[in-house]
Amino acid sequence: MWIISDDALAAWMHRSLAGVEALLRTTVHHPGDPFLSTVATHLLAAGGKRIRPALVLLAARFGDPDRPTVLRAAAAVELMHVASLYHDDVMDEAATRRGVPSVNARWSNRVAILAGDYLVAKAAELAAPLGAEAVEEQARMLTRLVTGQLRETVGAGRHADPERYYMGVIADKTAALFTLAARLGAHASGASAEATDALGAYGEALGIAFQLADDVLDLTEPSLRAGKPANADLRQGVATLPLLRAVRGRGRGSARLRKLLASGPIRDADKLATAARLLRRSPGLAETRAEVERYASRAGQALLRLPASPARETLTTMCDHIVSRAGPQPTGLTNPDS
Repeated sequence: MWIISDDALAAWMHRSLAGVEALLRTTVHHPGDPFLSTVATHLLAAGGKRIRPALVLLAARFGDPDRPTVLRAAAAVELMHVASLYHDDVMDEAATRRGVPSVNARWSNRVAILAGDYLVAKAAELAAPLGAEAVEEQARMLTRLVTGQLRETVGAGRHADPERYYMGVIADKTAALFTLAARLGAHASGASAEATDALGAYGEALGIAFQLADDVLDLTEPSLRAGKPANADLRQGVATLPLLRAVRGRGRGSARLRKLLASGPIRDADKLATAARLLRRSPGLAETRAEVERYASRAGQALLRLPASPARETLTTMCDHIVSRAGPQPTGLTNPDS
């Protein structure tokens, strides 16, 4: 996800991430309840890129990064993220996550929801010693996360602009956690208010770019998308930005897409393949890639308010990685609207 060219920073990050892993294990382990420990650690044990804890740690480099509260902040953010995955998998009826059976598939929806709630509670315990301001940051993020999930579930409705609505949903569902990671890392390290605000702006834009790149990957490289099945968004009837941009066209391809999507989520394998092919050939994909670049550039601009350092350079490489993750426009494809 990132390239660290500075050896000292790379070594510190390696040690700090190891410390976060140890703290995650001890925090969620419940010595009096083996079953609770098993379900709470299920996805943590399955791995993950740990992007959000890394962002906490890098943000902390703009203050005193060796404060003990920094590791607590990083672990708290990761627990919030994993809790959201437990709940998302229930909402999406997902069978797998990170290459292993989801908690809801292995046990039940009730177990998954309660285990997610347990992780939220443990995250709150970790963040409590950081002070009232940090707890308020965490509470605001949780409010945004739940709001985004609810708005996605309810849908835009007839009178809302679908694209604006979707961008608001991903800002709350995805970018809020990136923003929390950046701001909490800065707060835990005692960074200045100016640095905290700059890092928060960076996290917000980076989170949106990350989700839009994820939308592209769902259509082009689903194997790179957190272990989810191909065309998961189409299967679930989620109108992501590539789809919204594709169906607003006036050509035959857009008309065929609108017809295929008229009845909601696509379950039929042949129809799903057709819709995915039309989307991959549509201008919507290239336009979404352009939006990834735009938000990644916005994140990079926010970093210019911070002093030059190996940490800032590494944060910049995160922007570059997300852009490259979305990839170039596929070759050999034609515009179905032409």
